[in-house]
Amino acid sequence: MGIRVANVSKSFGGPPAVDDISLDVETGSLVALLGPSGCGKSTLLRMIAGLDEPDQGRIFINGEEATRRSVQERQVGFVFQHFALFKHRTVRQNIAFGLELRHWSQTKLRNRVEELLTLVQLQGYGNRYPSQLSGGQRQRVSLARALAVEPQVLLLDEPMAGMNVEEKQDMCRFVLDVNDEFGTTIVLIEHDMGVVMDISDRVVVLDYGKKIGDGAPDEVRKNEDVINAYLGTSH
Repeated sequence: MGIRVANVSKSFGGPPAVDDISLDVETGSLVALLGPSGCGKSTLLRMIAGLDEPDQGRIFINGEEATRRSVQERQVGFVFQHFALFKHRTVRQNIAFGLELRHWSQTKLRNRVEELLTLVQLQGYGNRYPSQLSGGQRQRVSLARALAVEPQVLLLDEPMAGMNVEEKQDMCRFVLDVNDEFGTTIVLIEHDMGVVMDISDRVVVLDYGKKIGDGAPDEVRKNEDVINAYLGTSH
């Protein structure tokens, strides 16, 4: 099992952001979290990553409990909605950041960075700075940086937000390539139902912090409660 979330809840002083959610994500699968803004998607993703700690419940990654483990101990890659790139570092230096912290040799580091630049189709962009890139290109750098340390699990929090149609298509292709080529377990948050249904093995729908739908894309698409939550008509 790639990820197991067991009866996890989280509150920030008000109603639960995540309310007693259990979820199993098979190793190597691509699972999407879908739901209206404020339904708990990002909070759940942050708890899997180790950025937030659950108030109750347990989290397992590849069969080992990770509930109290640090981000570094979990071997999880995380791509934020708003890039979070270092503005003063080049593309190449951004991608290499996690490898430098792990004290990779310069030769191995350079080879890994070039491999990732090729994967995300940014050859020739290595010496540019984030301000010199488009939004889609910056998000591809974020993806490459997350993949640099060869994570067992990749968590993507709205990686296509603000992208145009062409950039979304490119990002979908990159995510699918990573999933297919490396067998990386991926959990994706995305508001575009079309994207979710096209690339996911499974869709989990949240509303008011609770799981209200879980299944293959075609099954979820037929669930009236799910569609109402997505359209905001259940609120």
